[in-house]
Amino acid sequence: MTTWIDIRDHGAVGDGVTIDSPAINRAIQAAAAAGGGAVRVPAGLWLCFSIRLASHVRLHLDTGAVIRAAVPGALGAYDLPEPNPHDIYQDFGHSHWQNSLIWGVGLTDIAITGPGMIDGHGLTAKGPGAKWAKRKGYFPESMAGMSAAELAAEDPEEAAMQGQGNKAIALKHCTQVTLRDFTIAKGGHFAVLATGVDHLTVSRLRIDTERDGLDLDCVRHCTVGHCRINTPNDDAIVLKSSLALGEARATAHVHIHDCHVSGFDPGTMLDGRFRRTQDKAPDQDGMTGRIKLGTESNGGFHDIEITRCTFERSRGLALETVDGGMLHDVRVSDIIMREITTAALFIYAGARMRAPDGTPPGGIRGVRIERLRASDVDPRFASIIAGQAGNPVCDVMLSDIDIAYSGGLSALDAPVPEKPDAYPEPSMFGPMPAWGLFIRHAADVRVAGASLSTATPDGRPALWLDDVEGAHFDRIDLKNDAATPPLICRDVRGLTGEFMP
Repeated sequence: MTTWIDIRDHGAVGDGVTIDSPAINRAIQAAAAAGGGAVRVPAGLWLCFSIRLASHVRLHLDTGAVIRAAVPGALGAYDLPEPNPHDIYQDFGHSHWQNSLIWGVGLTDIAITGPGMIDGHGLTAKGPGAKWAKRKGYFPESMAGMSAAELAAEDPEEAAMQGQGNKAIALKHCTQVTLRDFTIAKGGHFAVLATGVDHLTVSRLRIDTERDGLDLDCVRHCTVGHCRINTPNDDAIVLKSSLALGEARATAHVHIHDCHVSGFDPGTMLDGRFRRTQDKAPDQDGMTGRIKLGTESNGGFHDIEITRCTFERSRGLALETVDGGMLHDVRVSDIIMREITTAALFIYAGARMRAPDGTPPGGIRGVRIERLRASDVDPRFASIIAGQAGNPVCDVMLSDIDIAYSGGLSALDAPVPEKPDAYPEPSMFGPMPAWGLFIRHAADVRVAGASLSTATPDGRPALWLDDVEGAHFDRIDLKNDAATPPLICRDVRGLTGEFMP
């Protein structure tokens, strides 16, 4: 039988004025001392600084319960960021966990359950960048036109973070973790940061926040299902494999299913308005709100499955490795995309190499994407499969794909630049020379049963292949009311296919 402990029995008030985190922490410790149990947060407005989880304890938010992040100042502050000798290669937010509204380190058998809310009102979404001296690839190329003052605002000094909370929930080196049924509004830099967490289940969360939604770093045996996440300024569900733990640890055995990600105005998913007044993310590209693997990718990714998910008013699916890790055995199926603000697909192996000297570049192999439907895709960006010269993306198969682009662009003569050490985004290449699919530095690429179309005539070819070894096209239906060639090939070996222009 579960032991239930009410936070009011340990002095919590719930008036939205009193700082209740000390009382909640006492309740959690009482449950832990009893060998485990559930800590109940009843209906009320519970103003808090850092809440410290404990093993074998569940934090349960009743209907009408709101844990609100307090503004640091006269009433108190958040726990200080703990020292991390491994913080050189990833930004401040990835490198610390204790400077959060709710955090746990080295715990087992823990849970946060709903149906209440975590309101990150007093959290900051800002944080310093990595201490890596080279600094290459920190800011996306799309931010090149911003002033020094604007860039500095996105990269504050570390001293300014003392006492601040910059994550709603942060977990490190935990196992057997459940996050279920609750809502997060304004989650700071990360609504959820889970680093080195094994056997993690995330289910039926609603997140509407100004930066990342779920940031899952070096996790293993993780399931994310039936979540709705709105993150116009950053990624909704993002898998990473940084060096924050001091080792190159792969993110592996992850299943993401039945989720909806989007980039509507902040807060307007939760209030049901779904507004569209904001038209750019802070990096000056279109709204984000997507599912992504990368950017931090030192340990790589394998055995990842993404199925039955919907992208809306967001960037498309991004599978990236740029810091030395291998990305392989990734399976994507039954995806719906609407109003895509960059490329519908971005499969990219770069060489930013935010990693110890001597680390070799990683790569991509074994990607399967099937039954994907995308509409109203930004006409500037074809779907992209790209590696580096001498290090191709290998063994990619797209099947039963239907991508409808806006179209309307003219032929482009400028070459697509090589930017191996840039921050990976489709926009770093500029508008693509093809409207449908761009493949460069790749091997063994197969496309079967694909329909690519434009809503208005487009003066570019549908497909562009450059430095490709082995490409097979089967039943490719191309629909574009312009007299353009279906395919341009440069240094392509072993091409076979059937086109239906």
